Amino acid sequence: QVQLVESGGGLVQPGGSLRLSCVVSGSIFHIVSMGWYRQSLGKQRELVANSTSDGDTNYHDSVKGRFTFSRDNAKNTLYLQMNDPKPEDTAVYYCNIVHRYYGLEYDSWGRGTQVTVSS
Repeated sequence: QVQLVESGGGLVQPGGSLRLSCVVSGSIFHIVSMGWYRQSLGKQRELVANSTSDGDTNYHDSVKGRFTFSRDNAKNTLYLQMNDPKPEDTAVYYCNIVHRYYGLEYDSWGRGTQVTVSS
């Protein structure tokens, strides 16, 4: 069973910085994609950044140039570096991995970490 645990959320001032982490545990045989999503009050969950098995890295247009997605394989950890956050970035941020096992595709999610951007 795959488990994802996020950390690093909290209150940050506009223009500051914050780094989210996601520790991944469990057996994963083939990763289709991994990344971060967010959901703010009254809105649907949306992709923030992800990396696919094709080698592509995708970002939501609103975070391009400000947020950076990375991974540390040795630590089984995903990161989201948030620079120059804005109040509209306030949301619960979720870590996500889509993986495949014997032809079946699984969608694993963390419980989320709250990020509030406010002065």
